[in-house]
Order: sequence, then C-alpha cells, then structure tokens
Amino acid sequence: MLNYKRYKRNPVIDYPERKWPGRQIEKAPTWVSVDLRDGNQALVEPMVVSEKIEMFSHLVKLGFKEIEIGFPAASQIEFDFLRELVDRNLIPEDVTVQVLSQCREELIDRTFKAIKGIPRAIVHIYNSTSTLQRDVVFGMDKEAIKELAVSGTRMVKERARNFPGEIILEYSPESFTGTEPDYACEVCNAVTEEWGATPDNKVIINLPATVEMTTPNVYADIIEWESNHLARRDSVILSVHPHNDRGTGVAATELAMLAGAERVEGTLFGNGERTGNVDVLTVAYNMFSQGIDPELNIDNVNEIIDMYEKCTKMKIDPRHPYAGKLVFTAFSGSHQDAISKGIKAMMERHPDTWEVPYLPIDPADIGREYEPIVRINSQSGKGGVAFIMDSYFGFKLPKGMHREFAAVIQSISEKQGEVAPAQVMDEFRREYLNKKEPIHFRKLQMVDLSVEEDSEFDTEVTVKYTDHGTEKEFTATGNGPIDAVKRGLTEELGINIKIVDYEEHALTGGSNAQAAAYIHMLSVDDNKITYGVGVSSNITRASVRAMFSAVNRLFGERFDAEHARDNQ
Repeated sequence: MLNYKRYKRNPVIDYPERKWPGRQIEKAPTWVSVDLRDGNQALVEPMVVSEKIEMFSHLVKLGFKEIEIGFPAASQIEFDFLRELVDRNLIPEDVTVQVLSQCREELIDRTFKAIKGIPRAIVHIYNSTSTLQRDVVFGMDKEAIKELAVSGTRMVKERARNFPGEIILEYSPESFTGTEPDYACEVCNAVTEEWGATPDNKVIINLPATVEMTTPNVYADIIEWESNHLARRDSVILSVHPHNDRGTGVAATELAMLAGAERVEGTLFGNGERTGNVDVLTVAYNMFSQGIDPELNIDNVNEIIDMYEKCTKMKIDPRHPYAGKLVFTAFSGSHQDAISKGIKAMMERHPDTWEVPYLPIDPADIGREYEPIVRINSQSGKGGVAFIMDSYFGFKLPKGMHREFAAVIQSISEKQGEVAPAQVMDEFRREYLNKKEPIHFRKLQMVDLSVEEDSEFDTEVTVKYTDHGTEKEFTATGNGPIDAVKRGLTEELGINIKIVDYEEHALTGGSNAQAAAYIHMLSVDDNKITYGVGVSSNITRASVRAMFSAVNRLFGERFDAEHARDNQ
C-alpha cells in the first residue's frame, strides 16, 4: 500500500483578493527559449556546438527575441558556443541573448568574458531561497541567503559599468515554489534596490516553479501576490519559469499569465529536467486556438519537429499536443462521423471562423495535413470509412452504403488492426468496382425512342456481356437506360430485382473526367439488398457497370452454382 503519510501538503496562501480567475489572456508574453541551457542540460547526449548553432538559428527563425544560450562559465563547450555566435556574427540585432550564472565572483567574471562583443545581453543570476535548501544544502539563514543575491547583483552591476554594451539583469529566487512568498519578495526587493531599478532600467524578476509542487491555481495566487507586493513594480518585468513535475506546467503558465506574468521561459515541446520545462509551443498554440496572435512563427510544426529531433535526439510522443502524429487522428466511429460532417459543413458554408467537432484548430494552419485525421481500426465506424473514401479517393458514398462497406473494413480491422487508406480502396475495388464476374458487362448501345408517339417506353438498349466467359447480349426497352437495362437483366437472367435508389457524381475533373454511379438494388424474392458501383467517363456506362456490380453481389454465388450444375 502506498505510504501517503510520508508526504505533506505544500502550503497555500490566504489570498481572497485574487483577481486572476476573472481575467482572460489577451496577448502573447515575451517568450524566452531556454532550450540551449535548461533543455540541453537535461539531454542524455548534450548538443555539440554545431547542433547548438543549428537550434539557435531555428529559434531565431521561429521569432524568439530572447534566447538563453547557456551557462558559459560552467563548461568549455558552453563558452565556445557563445564565442562562435559572436565571432560569426550570428546574433541578429533584434535578438537578446541570455546567459546564466550563479552568484559567485569567478563565475560572473568568466560570464562577462564570454559575452564580450555582444551589444546587449541579459545576465541571469540565481540562488536557491527555499526553506529546504536553506536548511539541508546551504545551512544558511534568511539574511545570508539574501546577501548572496544582493552580492551577486552588486558584482554584475560593477562589471556592467565597464561593459561596452547594454546589460539587463535577471534574478531568479531558485526553488521559488518552496520559498515563503513574503521572504521571496523581500529578496527580490533587495535585488532591485541594489541594482537601482527604474522604469528605464528594469530588472527581470523571474519566479520559477523549479519543482512543480502544487496545483496551478496556487502558483497563480503566489504570482499575483508577488506582483502586487514587489517594490518598484513599474521597474520590474515579471517572468515565470515553470516546470512540469505534476504534469500541469502549461496550466500553471497560463494561470500565471492571468496573474500578472509578462514573460515566459520554456522549451520547445517541454524538454527539460525531470518531466521537463513548460512547453512554450503548446502555450502558444493554445493562444492561437483562441484567436490570439502567439507572436511566434509556428505555422510549420513538422519543420520544428524535424529540427528538434535531429538536435536533441529525442522523439515527439504521438499524443503530444498539436505536434504528435496522432493528435489530429480519430479512430472512434462517432468522432469520425462528426469530423466528416463538420468539414463538409465548413466547405458548404465558408464561415469566417473554424468550427469542426473534435478538431480545435485546422491542422493545415500549423503545417499538418487532413489525410491523417481519420484512421481506421476496429473502433471506427461507417462515417470514418466514408470520410477516407471521400477525402482520399473522391468517392462520395451514398449514406445508405456507409454501413455496408464499413462492415467489410471492420471485419478486416478486427483481424489485423489498423487498415491503411490504400487497403480501404483495394477492398472497395474488390467488393464493388471489380465485381465483374460471373456476369461481365462489355458494351452498351442505346436508341432514343421518344420520337415515336406510340412507344410505351422512350429508350431501347442493347447490352453485350459475358456469362462465365460466354458472350451474350440482350435488347430491352424502358423509361430511360437504367430502367431498360434493369428490365433486360430481369428477363435475361431470370431474376426479380428492384432499383431502390440511384446516385452519381463527378469523380475527377478535366478532359479525362470520370463519373461514379451507385445503384442500390433489392432482390425482391428474398429481400436481400446491396449496392453496386461503376466508374466511367460516360455516366450512362458507369450506371450500367454499377447495375452489373450489384447483380454480381446479389446473385453471383447462385449463378456460379447453376453454372457448375449445368456443366457436370
């Protein structure tokens, strides 16, 4: 049994003045990619310099204006990467790079050496302020921990005076979620005071959920409380850096934005320590789905995935929000039917906004395709099979035919699992289009009798066909070609059939246009009913082929048995 008593609840704050629950996200925050630092340090095989450069270039392409490029004082590869960016002039003028350092003099000195030649940089210092780390890691009291932050700020400030460029200070009370809110505020206020923060010289105060310890609403409460209690608030850019230990990093980020966060640090697809950092792409796509400009160039998620998987050597989960291969895929029959109807309605109505059941966004808007939306397995229904036939192959099956053909595909899927669209089409050919035996239609001649006033019918047809390979023909009259062929088949083959319904549509356009015809046929003697399908560049010929297809489906076994008996 789980020993849940080993764990204690993280405290909440009494904050009835909270206002964030009544707010809505209105605009994108300042996005900060920490893929090259926080994300990289969590990789089994960290990126080499060339891979870091490739990812940096892609982050710039995506529109990130602030990018944390590493901890240059911590390792030579981090230092060399930063220097290569500088030496090769790879940092655009509108992009600010960010470097991380602990509040130690030798590390800050090396950090400033690394950023030499950069016109504008964010120097990000941090020290842990949590109750647990003050006790078991540092063995320091509150004043000593606060002095670490202040002394680190002072060291950055002194070096910034002689730096030939702009230095922006960022301070993080690491393990903020395990820190008393009033004490975290006290430390941050001491930092902004030491820096001399003003509205023209703002300090970034970054409040990280270094470890996600409680529900997102509690994080939002603390962010709003801090926002309302920070001194020199007009001189502070309030930033968050959520992790995903409880699986609610995205929710915590969105609520923190409601609570006053102006800036979000995260990674592509949520890569990072333990369960990862917040996935900035998911937050951005969530905004997009609500009609808010995410202010990132994320309209080709497949391209982002390719770069990410190449550089990190990690794979995107098939159920990852927006990016996973299966997230725009429906296996459920009811879902498939609703998607099919929703897309059809969109095409007919041409609305200004996207509204399709089960699809919060148009996959095409982020570089995905419609093709994978509906996939067929044993859980799929008639709507899904019909959708595949329409969207992939252009066959708009009559509604009554959906169940009949879906039963064929479901029988296959129950044996083998998923049925690919190509196999669905193969089965359609086998069951309908290629149902040409034992009665095989060959040729049709048609005469219009409508000019003859005493004619009971207006059409005469002569049909040539083969019966088990033997050439035969019949001539019949009727009210139109379909009725005439039906009457001829009835008399010639000794069958009692009725045409229940008939549908047709163009299959392809252009000079080689084809038409598809669907005949719903009833065997009157035993009440068996089925569909036949025919395709031809001539709609009448397509209809006759559909009739022969239906006849073979209804009577093929009987004809074979009679033929075998006659030839014994």
